Amino acid sequence: MSTLNWSADVPFAITVCDTNGIVLEMNEKSALTFSKDGGKTLIGKSLMDCHSEKSRQMILEMIHSEKVNIYTIEKQGKKKLIYQCPWYTDGKMAGLVELSLELPNDIPHFVRG
Repeated sequence: MSTLNWSADVPFAITVCDTNGIVLEMNEKSALTFSKDGGKTLIGKSLMDCHSEKSRQMILEMIHSEKVNIYTIEKQGKKKLIYQCPWYTDGKMAGLVELSLELPNDIPHFVRG
């Protein structure tokens, strides 16, 4: 059986850490996004080292409470949606996954139903 590696080259960043904040996986967009911090060399290292004290506390709270954190930012003229959530193995929280998607300046919004 072949392994499907769909996340490698999607146009958004995917970063995965364990419950200790150790980076387990980064797709290519994530490695590019964090290239100034070391890119794929961050795998196996603590993401706490790359964050402010306020952000570290938020990460610890998300891990402790299994909370989802969703927000938008603007960096270098690009708007992004950041979606951070727990991931699970056998029903037990195993860490956090972060999706970072660049948003167009004029994004359509539809109300359905």
